[in-house]
Amino acid sequence: MDKWILLAIALLTTELSAAEADLLQTAETVLVYQRESGGWPKNYDREERLTEARRKEIIADRQQRDSTIDNGATHREIRILASAFEQSGDEKYRKAALRGIQFLIDAQYENGGWPQYYPLTSGYHLHITYNDGAMIGVMELFRDIVQREEEFEFVSGAFRLDCEQALAKGLNCILKTQVRLNGRLTVWCAQHDRETLKPAKARSYELASLSGHESVGIVVYLMSLENPSDEIKQSIEAAVTWFDQAKLTGVKLISVKAPGTEKGVDKRLVQAQDAPALWGRFYDLKQQKPFFCSRDGIPKRSIADISYERRNGYSWLGEYARDLLKKHYPAWKARTRQ
Repeated sequence: MDKWILLAIALLTTELSAAEADLLQTAETVLVYQRESGGWPKNYDREERLTEARRKEIIADRQQRDSTIDNGATHREIRILASAFEQSGDEKYRKAALRGIQFLIDAQYENGGWPQYYPLTSGYHLHITYNDGAMIGVMELFRDIVQREEEFEFVSGAFRLDCEQALAKGLNCILKTQVRLNGRLTVWCAQHDRETLKPAKARSYELASLSGHESVGIVVYLMSLENPSDEIKQSIEAAVTWFDQAKLTGVKLISVKAPGTEKGVDKRLVQAQDAPALWGRFYDLKQQKPFFCSRDGIPKRSIADISYERRNGYSWLGEYARDLLKKHYPAWKARTRQ
């Protein structure tokens, strides 16, 4: 065989081995961070190479009640462990992944929603949480388990059935929490009250509202479902219509120099006729118009009217629904016509 072909094969094998080693290294760190509850905390470095002293320190914190689905936590760890088990066959990864899945089953409310933290804490952490893709991340995980994706073949029998039932309850919750205003379905809030299912407030500047950001992920998830019912189709169509009507055109969010400010720059919304459409992070529940908010919790119509700190420290506007309208929806329509 040509020496260059042999060299290419050797290099490819080396790269694959390095990638596999990195995966197992990450899985080892994930194992250490798993809490007694079966879930994981958020915002730690999954790729950290732990010293023995650091391992002992983390393990000593296993009783902490900080397991969450926020910022990708827990459902992402389960995926890492599933991949590690598929690659290595090591039972410790399978067992830890199953504990994580059981944690998510236990954390689900009877109405199908998931709180941000479990065991339950207090305040807005109790709400059914769509914010930052929390609940949808769990739903996507359970969908892949139920559809028997290769890395989840180890989830079988009654346990897989539990996941299927959780998935059905979660879907029912999504459909029930879609906000209806003036007799018409719109989209979702970033979080909903666990008892009333109504839009709910989180942090002081995250008011009960319609979400132009989190709702995108919900609709994309609904579009991923095979053989959607008429109710699911109606939900999708209503949300897509809302996004099309809620878009902001002819404006652009830019950064300008702002000497003397903390960051030296400031955000400003300016006229720009050729700019791509934008969507607000939050829309009010009456006029369905975008609003902006400082930490005082008082909504403003203009981003210029809120504090410098919040204006430059939060995502208020973005091309959130661009791909939903231009790619996902046309593809879904073509698929469901067949």
